[in-house]
Amino acid sequence: MRILDITNLPIMQVVNDHLIDYPTPANLRYWWGFGFLAAFCLGNQLVTGIVLAMHYTPHVDLAFASVEHIMRDVNYGWLIRYAHANGASMFFLVVYIHVCRGLYYGSYAHPREFVWCIGVVILLLMMAAAFMGYVLPWGQMRFWAATVITNLFSAVPLIGEKLVLWLWGGFSVDNATLNRFFSLHYLLPFVLSGAALLHIAALHQDGSNNPLGVYSRVDKVPFYPYFYIKDLLGTVIFAILFSGFVYFSPNTLGHPDNYVPANPMVTPEHIVPEWYFLPFYAILRSIPNKLLGVIALAFGIIVLAFLPFVNTSDIRSSSFRPLYRILFWIQLVVCVLLGWIGQMSPETPYLEIGQIATVYYFGYFLVLIPLLGLFERKLIRLNS
Repeated sequence: MRILDITNLPIMQVVNDHLIDYPTPANLRYWWGFGFLAAFCLGNQLVTGIVLAMHYTPHVDLAFASVEHIMRDVNYGWLIRYAHANGASMFFLVVYIHVCRGLYYGSYAHPREFVWCIGVVILLLMMAAAFMGYVLPWGQMRFWAATVITNLFSAVPLIGEKLVLWLWGGFSVDNATLNRFFSLHYLLPFVLSGAALLHIAALHQDGSNNPLGVYSRVDKVPFYPYFYIKDLLGTVIFAILFSGFVYFSPNTLGHPDNYVPANPMVTPEHIVPEWYFLPFYAILRSIPNKLLGVIALAFGIIVLAFLPFVNTSDIRSSSFRPLYRILFWIQLVVCVLLGWIGQMSPETPYLEIGQIATVYYFGYFLVLIPLLGLFERKLIRLNS
């Protein structure tokens, strides 16, 4: 009797090439584990989201009550809902750290331009899926956030008003809007999964970056067991943090108004999005012109995709770029500052601080990085 050798199956060969014998730089640090944590968070969102969809009702009269039904009547519904809601925040936290690591160590530089640009697409898909999912429980802040954000599309010349009506499915944010958001929120994570697989495939084609930013075919070890154990430790630590929010502080990252059913007749005093949107919301409010504000909001994310093409430095890692390190940490402080400004009332002095921070945010990507690379090249020529 012939026994099937599963190790010869094509799928097993793919698993072996990308998860077991994949040659990995030996000097990778724990910061490189956030890519794996992002995949872990995506898996959590997919599983919990599918289960929640079995009990959720996408109707303006029933959505809020169906969420309460999940919390109170479905076995472990509270756990699934809190894991999904807090999982979105954890997902963004992990991805933002992952992006910061890429910026610090120059992971956008040649030959990884395609990998970096796919990562920006993944971030855009995440934000779209998160916003639509945020609206689904139909709480007060969620309803008005949907109204404000969808109204931004009215600033698009010529087709703005028609575009808003198409998004709404009518003449206001109502049942048709909720159904559209639910359908797209269910679809986008699967599109996101495909983009993530493409991101990994592109990464493994050119190989992972490393803290020194140098290319080497020699100083590499198999992914398993060395980095498997390293990622496993990071996952355990992350799971403890995640569980702390889910079990002990599940509502910390939410807004109190979302525990009140949506009321189109009562406008909240101050509309605040989720924390992971706050820096971009601050950029939007810092520009007085509506159209320019919307462009700046979108460009605040898309500008990341420009990095591989505006970068002029021959050195990847900031380990050998002391001036770049200073600019990077200032940019990180600016992003945190924008997040703080985003939750404050749009008045003096917050508007002025937000405008200054917005100028530096874009200047870092479009002016400082290109000029610094040229300065470093000139400095190297003078010292050689």
